[in-house]
Amino acid sequence: MSTNPDITRHLEENRLAGVVTHNGLAYLAGQVADDATLDTEGQTADILRQIDALLADLGTDKTRILSVQIFLTDINEIGNMNKAWDVWLDKGHKPARATVEAKLADPKWRVEITAIAALR
Repeated sequence: MSTNPDITRHLEENRLAGVVTHNGLAYLAGQVADDATLDTEGQTADILRQIDALLADLGTDKTRILSVQIFLTDINEIGNMNKAWDVWLDKGHKPARATVEAKLADPKWRVEITAIAALR
């Protein structure tokens, strides 16, 4: 973990930090499924579980998510992605969301999700 007086980088790798916190906000790097053999719904559920864990480690939770960006390799899979999303979503705390079709770095990945959340 590296810090500036007001910026903290968590879970650093060679090219990125998994999370950056600044001014009461947490910026999550793009999350992909641990198990790339899963279908779109399964990968989405896996990613949302990871997001829950990252937020919990920061002392916050999904009710504090402000914004989400979802990248799908096939936009026709949005219904399958939404199946997992709808199960996970706290209906009283919906974030702003954008969903787009994009090529991902690994062709086995079907979904990538990034988010911005308020810290507690």
